[in-house]
Amino acid sequence: MIRDLVASLDPDLPVLIAGPTASGKSALALALAEAQGGVIVNADASQVYDCWRVITARPSVAEEARAPHALYGHLPYDAPYSTGHWVRDVKPLLTGPRPIIVGGTGLYFSALVEGLADIPATPPEVRAAADGLSLETMIADLTSETAARLDLANRARVQRAWEVARATGRSLADWQDNTPPPILRPGTYQGIVLDSPKTWLEPRIAHRFDSMLRGGALEEARAMADRFDPALPACRAIGVAEAIALLRGDIDHAQAVKAATITTRQYAKRQRTWFRARFAAWQWIASASLSGS
Repeated sequence: MIRDLVASLDPDLPVLIAGPTASGKSALALALAEAQGGVIVNADASQVYDCWRVITARPSVAEEARAPHALYGHLPYDAPYSTGHWVRDVKPLLTGPRPIIVGGTGLYFSALVEGLADIPATPPEVRAAADGLSLETMIADLTSETAARLDLANRARVQRAWEVARATGRSLADWQDNTPPPILRPGTYQGIVLDSPKTWLEPRIAHRFDSMLRGGALEEARAMADRFDPALPACRAIGVAEAIALLRGDIDHAQAVKAATITTRQYAKRQRTWFRARFAAWQWIASASLSGS
């Protein structure tokens, strides 16, 4: 039950709530903010853009009115935004009202509690060169140490590692091994992971995207159709390409739901793997146990 979990938490310490997509993170964060106060801070890389609310499952306008929210929809669709940007944005929020940091981007949480290497920005010409390479070519150029630390199916992560090596002459693994101390040290925060086995999560994922398409996601895609660029991080949010394809008549509704559901399941699997590897010491809570009040 949510109220039992809320009652067990120290109201003076920041709370970090991680979990795979559709696991109930936002509902828990809102319940916690309403019960104990605090600011709900976004830690989802797709929810920072102002063009997607429905399709990225950002809190609704009504939900945002129930508690203070930060770092949601604060960027235009074409703004560059990295983990480093997010860490710089979140730092000032750690000294104000108690933050409740919630999301599914594991790298954001890792940067906060493990530290983040101060890697220089990627020059435009290096980014352009990387955009023209295949995933396989970039992987082949990585050091074995860097490759072992990456989800090699995630193009964005592989491309970032390739760009770092090309721009700085040092591998991403080398930068990571010389990372400064974290902003939040053990004992200064409360970490929660929502444990969502696929047998519980996958039916929710399938239902959610169908509901999104019927509840405003197509309108969001229509508003962005003339600016859609698959190379932009904002346009790589899960479901965006499928909604655009549906608008263009390339696929039908059922095909869009199926394609987005498969992609979301794959992403949720990667999230679960990341959280198990990096946050095993956090408090793990079964998502199914949080139903009710």
